[in-house]
Amino acid sequence: MSDETRPHRTAAVIPAAGRGVRLGPGAPKALRVLGGTPMLVHAVRAMARSRAISLVVVVAPSDGADEVRLLLAEQSLPERTEILVVPGGETRQQSVRAGLDALPQDVTSVLVHDAARPLVPVDTVDAVIEAVRDGAPAVVPGLPLADTVKEVEPGKPGEPEPVVATPERARLRAVQTPQGFDLATLVRAHTALAVDGEGATDDAGMVERLGITVTVVPGHEEAFKVTRPLDMVLAEAVLARRRATDAY
Repeated sequence: MSDETRPHRTAAVIPAAGRGVRLGPGAPKALRVLGGTPMLVHAVRAMARSRAISLVVVVAPSDGADEVRLLLAEQSLPERTEILVVPGGETRQQSVRAGLDALPQDVTSVLVHDAARPLVPVDTVDAVIEAVRDGAPAVVPGLPLADTVKEVEPGKPGEPEPVVATPERARLRAVQTPQGFDLATLVRAHTALAVDGEGATDDAGMVERLGITVTVVPGHEEAFKVTRPLDMVLAEAVLARRRATDAY
């Protein structure tokens, strides 16, 4: 069967093995509760809402995979979506690779989604998938920037820093997830680029380093990343509004 006639099957990988130190001590960031439910569960549901996704691979902390399996087994998730939990590595790059290695051979495209972006709307997920299926090897959702951005000469934390350039704001986008890929392209990037230190934190950036074009599709303001306590306040407000309007 040629690539042109091969049926598309899309899976999502959610790396959720990080500790989330910027939210303070306690449970891993992905297991922090949002609206009474762990953020990871919201993220899994966000992927499963897309009818194009038949498999979600959750990459759990290496010592917490059983806990995450039990957590997800207790949740109300779409029966048409298969959920698989695998242990992750020391870095995000290692964890994403563990998720890719767990994919069955019939998967042709993959989304990589941050567990810390629990409220991404399904329309954004579907837009990424559609762009990949239309032939783009790598796709990211992104938003225009509201603020002017300055490039500086980095200094010590809290100290003044000299500006060295002001990029043209119209050409800049704040990138979100899920990032979508032709599976073979992303596996090639993970194979070609060695893990150095913390490893890569942006899969699309890895693909760019291979000289492959990454395409941006419109993102959504509710796909923001929950990393600090103020983000939790905003996420709770968004969730409360969705529930009040029966949109969730």
